Amino acid sequence: MNTIEEALPLFQQIMDLICITFGENCEVTLHDWSKGYEHSIVAIKNGHVTKRQVGDCGSNLGLEIMRGKIEGGNRFNYMTKTSCGQMLKSSTIYLTNDNGETIGALCVNIDITEALDFQKSFASFIGAETVSQIETPAESIEFHANNVGQLTDFLISQSLELVNKPSDQLTKEDKMTILKFLDEKGLFLITKSGDKVCQFLNISKFTFYNYLEMIRGEKE
Repeated sequence: MNTIEEALPLFQQIMDLICITFGENCEVTLHDWSKGYEHSIVAIKNGHVTKRQVGDCGSNLGLEIMRGKIEGGNRFNYMTKTSCGQMLKSSTIYLTNDNGETIGALCVNIDITEALDFQKSFASFIGAETVSQIETPAESIEFHANNVGQLTDFLISQSLELVNKPSDQLTKEDKMTILKFLDEKGLFLITKSGDKVCQFLNISKFTFYNYLEMIRGEKE
């Protein structure tokens, strides 16, 4: 396979099979990174689960794969959360072309909110603690955004937790810590994301690129 598009009919059949098997609370999403990360979703079934549709963007974890931050890629049976608060059991495989380059992803998200509520109620009834067999990623929380603006805001809010200060009290070191975090998360692979970060940090474009050069130079 050289492109997602050439295999799209097959992928759609697989997506239908998964959704028919697991029901309406199971969302299956196909991402094609050649369309640009801002509009990577090229097919989606049961999009009501995360309230996304064709033309929406990928998640923050996909950005980390593109940035080369996460090794291995594929993840199975991990917990994610939607912007509306639903809990999802998720699995993701990253798709490669004949040259071994990652070109997209196939994702399964099953809404287990009601199941977890029932588990909690049942455990309370029988006097036992709830036990989850779902793996939660140690380093990353997956955020399912509808657009890159939401994704950018999510990553900025995460970065602000690192320094634990209001945005108007950030020092140069704080701002560089935030930029390092956002760079490693792959945010700057998104077109014009730097503009929003500059506005948030109250720095010029010149300062932004200067800080990035210093950060990347340290890593080298």
